[in-house]
Amino acid sequence: MLTADTEQNEIYTVSRLNNEVRFLLEDTFPYVWVEGEISNFAAPNSGHWYFSLKDASAQVRCAMFRGNQRKLGVLPKDGMHVLIKARVSLYENRGEFQLIAEFMEERGEGKLRRAFEALKKKLEAAGWFDPAHKKTLPLFPKQIGVITSPTGAAIRDILNVLRRRYACVPVIIYPTLVQGETAAPAIVKAIQIANLRNECDVLILARGGGSLEDLWPFNEEIVAQAIYQSQLPIISGVGHEIDFTIADFVADKRAPTPSAAAEILTPDSSELLQVLVQRQQHIMRQAQNKLKTLTQQLAWMEKHLSQQHPKRRLTEKMQRLDYCELTLVQLQHRLLNQLQTKVRDLHLKLHRYTPLHSLQALQNQMHLHQQQLNNLMTLQLKKYQTTLANAAATLDAISPLATLKRGYAIVEDHHHQVVREASAVKTGDTIQVKLAKGLLDCRVEKVENGK
Repeated sequence: MLTADTEQNEIYTVSRLNNEVRFLLEDTFPYVWVEGEISNFAAPNSGHWYFSLKDASAQVRCAMFRGNQRKLGVLPKDGMHVLIKARVSLYENRGEFQLIAEFMEERGEGKLRRAFEALKKKLEAAGWFDPAHKKTLPLFPKQIGVITSPTGAAIRDILNVLRRRYACVPVIIYPTLVQGETAAPAIVKAIQIANLRNECDVLILARGGGSLEDLWPFNEEIVAQAIYQSQLPIISGVGHEIDFTIADFVADKRAPTPSAAAEILTPDSSELLQVLVQRQQHIMRQAQNKLKTLTQQLAWMEKHLSQQHPKRRLTEKMQRLDYCELTLVQLQHRLLNQLQTKVRDLHLKLHRYTPLHSLQALQNQMHLHQQQLNNLMTLQLKKYQTTLANAAATLDAISPLATLKRGYAIVEDHHHQVVREASAVKTGDTIQVKLAKGLLDCRVEKVENGK
């Protein structure tokens, strides 16, 4: 029954409530960094990853879609401590709070990365990255200073490039440590000495590649402050192309490598090529500014179109499909285990009811019946033999041969018909007389008919 308060308040459906909660979460927490331990990691055939991120007292469901995994250098697994950059969201179909991870790294480097991001945010807010404070690099430097390790590969690469591109320029090396706990103060001291002497037009701050921990001296605030306060323009060439440090953002110019820093500072031998490089740099700056503007406009449009974009629905459907697939796999495993248990039980029952014993009993009974059959056959054969002997004796007693043995004979005419009366033949006929032993061929000389 609806009350007056219920009628006055707006009634939400579950779908609408989940939808608005998701928008509220995503607008309030666009991106967050979260550290924790991975558990319940699953990677279905779709290529997406699903896992929980937990600490000592709580956990949260997470998803990382296939397109963001190419940036990672490690495959996650249960028990791994990681730091993720994620969007806060809600899986509407189940009403579950979740994080959509877009970046992930292991915990050890994650701490340094958080410190890096914190210092970067602080210095950016202070205006240290502002292009307005960056000094222009000389087009034709008269003397170049290099702040790096005098024994590292970076100084050799820089000198090789300078010798090849701009051999006339003198080079002054300000030696310093570039790795370890004491490297940051040493770098600061080298920058201060170079400014105090004021004998160079530009400084190159460089070192070779390494891990985030190896490059950490260039992420120290004291080094950033020394670069920001330097009166001489500084170009940074720290690490490889993919490496970024705080020094890169504060420096007047960032080069992807030490060799690239030397190439940026030195002009080519041809004046025409110098003009071309200037025009190219101008075009690149204009293109970057234009790209930045278009990127901002695109981001604004994407933000307003994201609510109606079918990709979001497709992503949710894909996530639901992955959940159904995982459920189906679990059910299949459960059914397979039940069938295997049933087969084992039937195998045990079959072993108990094996027909070997019954077969042995039937074989014994068959041998007994066979023996009885042989005995009956022997008795019957003896009976038939006795009957046969008796029949033979009777047959012998009534046989004409026995009569012949007593002196009688059998007379047959020339047609082999038995002659029983004398009138059956006439004088001159040939007859055959069969005796007990032998035959007589006779001619009738005289016929006497008896009464």
